[in-house]
Amino acid sequence: MQQLGQLNKMEKIPNAPRKEQGSILRRRRWKPVVKGLLLPVLALIVWEIAGTVGQINPTVLPTPHVIAEEFYNLARSGELYLHLRISLWRALLGFLLGGSVGFVLGLWSGFSKYAEKQIDPSIQMLRTIPSLAITPLFILWFGFGEWSKILLIALGAFFPVYVNTFLGIRSVDAKLFEVARILEFDRKSLITKLIVPSALPNILLGIRLSMGAAWLGLVVAEMMGSSAGMGFLIMDARYFSITSLVFVGILVFAIVGKLTDSLVKLLEKRLLRWRDSFLGENL
Repeated sequence: MQQLGQLNKMEKIPNAPRKEQGSILRRRRWKPVVKGLLLPVLALIVWEIAGTVGQINPTVLPTPHVIAEEFYNLARSGELYLHLRISLWRALLGFLLGGSVGFVLGLWSGFSKYAEKQIDPSIQMLRTIPSLAITPLFILWFGFGEWSKILLIALGAFFPVYVNTFLGIRSVDAKLFEVARILEFDRKSLITKLIVPSALPNILLGIRLSMGAAWLGLVVAEMMGSSAGMGFLIMDARYFSITSLVFVGILVFAIVGKLTDSLVKLLEKRLLRWRDSFLGENL
């Protein structure tokens, strides 16, 4: 009966006035957003009440309104914009450098068995080494300057793009190559019209993961001898035990990370319109 009622609602929309149709579509668009915000808002309310009645130590875990005040004061002074701009620039350069190299090497090893045998074992070995273990070497080799920070971010951004590009190319259905051979595709058409479009979902997934890895690498990079940036701001706040400022830095990382991830998801939606895949059920 519930499904029948939903079908009746869907049938009524085309016959409804244009203004009413717009309001119905807006309500449907905002409904998932409201559902997604329900749990975080409830958690914030419980957190605020527990902190106000003294159940939580404010030094260890300040209340949301204290964190919001810290965020406002930092934004009004312009200090937040200064640190965020520097961090965004470092993350962007590191992501572009590491992602582009990972994409090229992923294409090369994906197309060539010879390249796979030569470079893939070394890359897979390097991928398992934690960034914190490599950080002292980067300091010894490149010092505390910007170049060492960008390279450390690029290293983290490299592996997700490489692995997913390689996997995407090797996951192309072999039957499609037979069709391409029948249609007499040349090498350029084979790559641009068959292999890359088929591997695109994996490549975009690699870009999403690479952006997240770039943010993780940014925190590590800015904690090694940096004098500006969100990572430096968090370390400085930790040194002076300003917990609310630490939470502001974490909040900024979360917001910017979510925005960049949503940007790639929007790109996926536009580039992968042809894909007919399972989108989940309304349970």
